[in-house]
Amino acid sequence: MSNSNRVINIISNRNYESRNTKIKLIDILEEEGFVPTEEYNPNAELNICIGGDGAFLRSIHKHKFPNIPFIGINTGHLGFFQEISPTNMKDFVDRYANKEYTVEEIHLVEANVCTKKKCFTLTGINEIVIKGIKSKVVHLTMYINSNHLQKFCGDGIIISTPVGSTAYNFSSGGSIIYPTLQSLQVTPLSPISSKAYRSLPTSIVIPGELPIQIKPEFRYENSILIVNDGMEFRYDDIEEIVLKISDKKVYKINLSKNVYWENLKSKFL
Repeated sequence: MSNSNRVINIISNRNYESRNTKIKLIDILEEEGFVPTEEYNPNAELNICIGGDGAFLRSIHKHKFPNIPFIGINTGHLGFFQEISPTNMKDFVDRYANKEYTVEEIHLVEANVCTKKKCFTLTGINEIVIKGIKSKVVHLTMYINSNHLQKFCGDGIIISTPVGSTAYNFSSGGSIIYPTLQSLQVTPLSPISSKAYRSLPTSIVIPGELPIQIKPEFRYENSILIVNDGMEFRYDDIEEIVLKISDKKVYKINLSKNVYWENLKSKFL
């Protein structure tokens, strides 16, 4: 099969190493007969993101969770999403051309935020965090599938996806969840447990089909900040936030069936 009509989107941040990597990658792709483009093409067969994990997340949000699969080249720090190093791009292109890869579905988290006047929908890849603005303590009542679970008081709550379990969730004491499991994890941030508030001290894993309902204890609470993959949103007069696994999915190319375990060991141990 000729590669002459096989368009590949190149999405890069602007740091020096990323720009140099992009130039080299374009040369390698063109030598193999692919058609690399820096102008995003919605009909491309692959998105290659050059940068760190932040650049990877931003590119997915920017292009509105496309069905085109992603793979990343790491020019950042941790690079958990970014499987390829700049030194092995030629090997990657050869293996991609020979279809030596698998495509993994990434499950996303969706929050329906309802205020007194309107509802808004947010979609997250790693996590959606509900916390206080300016480090204020938040008071939240949480239900799982309409069953009351806890009366929370503390810095906030992280609701993470399996793929996001190794990010903010993990650094906050949450568990690592295998990325293909259809679940969400609820992790408390500095929970307070007293006679007035009974907050869970550790994270819990929720089946993906069960909605997580969070209500501010005080009606028209205006000290709540919602952080979606590092992007901050504030809404006045929040009455309820309902979180669940999104119907949307994104797709990631894996060159090795063992890449997840290799990443865990190399990045965290």
